[in-house]
Amino acid sequence: MVSLPFLLLSCRYNYAQLKDDYSAKIDSLIQATSPRSFNGVILITQHGQTKYAKAYGYADVEHNRALTLQDNFRIQSNSKQITAVLILREVEKGNIDLHSPIRKYLPDLPQSWADTVTVHQLLNFSAGVEDINKPLVFKPGTDFLYSVIAYTLLGNIVEKVTGKTYIQAATDLFKELKMKNSFCDQEDKNQHRLVKGYLGSTALKVTQVRIADVLPTPKERTDFTAAGGIISNLEDLNRGDTNLHNGKILKPETYKLMTSYSITSAHEAFGNENIGYGYGVRISDETPISYIGHSGKGLGFVSIKIYFPQKGVDLIVLENLYSEDSSLHYYFEIKIKDIVMNSTLIQ
Repeated sequence: MVSLPFLLLSCRYNYAQLKDDYSAKIDSLIQATSPRSFNGVILITQHGQTKYAKAYGYADVEHNRALTLQDNFRIQSNSKQITAVLILREVEKGNIDLHSPIRKYLPDLPQSWADTVTVHQLLNFSAGVEDINKPLVFKPGTDFLYSVIAYTLLGNIVEKVTGKTYIQAATDLFKELKMKNSFCDQEDKNQHRLVKGYLGSTALKVTQVRIADVLPTPKERTDFTAAGGIISNLEDLNRGDTNLHNGKILKPETYKLMTSYSITSAHEAFGNENIGYGYGVRISDETPISYIGHSGKGLGFVSIKIYFPQKGVDLIVLENLYSEDSSLHYYFEIKIKDIVMNSTLIQ
């Protein structure tokens, strides 16, 4: 005869398994080796409660060191959210006007377009700035052009109005939010706290990507920091998301500015349709369940970070394996997002 306690425990277990219709699917997905291998970490939380957490693959292939959930990754363009927050906090203090020409904050810029391009247009990539030494690609505010230089200029504005280096300003924010494992890339500093980034299609057939080979000079690396030079881990990024989306970092009216949009674009990690671009975040508000997110890739790393405000769900995927096939860069990120969006967490 089966005891009542066992029967109750069994029912609870089966009910929990029935309710969780995503863990097994994600587990199966990341074990696949075709069309490429997954090598990274995943965290899903809902209202602050962990729903799924997994590390799969290697932090150091050469030394056979397995990844852990605590490991640090380059988050690449997910760094833009940090830069946008730093700008918006200065807006709240009255130190920056979003609709003033950037000449106001960067008077030494030689380009005449500094008299017309605004901070707002840099933040949402509607400025048309392709290169610091070239004319604008289009009239500001009329189109979308994703570029590193836009956020490099925003990083310069942060420095001008705060009197701090961008690294100091970002570090102060990380300290305030208790993001103890987040920092800006600095030459020969903290590299021991960062997993290695690889180029390849499988975890065991890869080439390590070294930042010095891609950005060889200190100036190139400094200029890149505000656009893609931040390093972090799952716990810190989740902490940052939780604080941002629950009103702990920005005032409600400022957060609304950040997550509103006047321009749209498509991105491979978010589907073929145009969705909104706010300030350092993409906004999908025409899907059945809206979400706010961003992606990042390069230097051997891929990342995606998505928050579903109606459900309180935060999804973070960090990889340190960058596919040689550009069509597969976000292969796992897209599929994991789709699993989550069609799961009991969201539906």
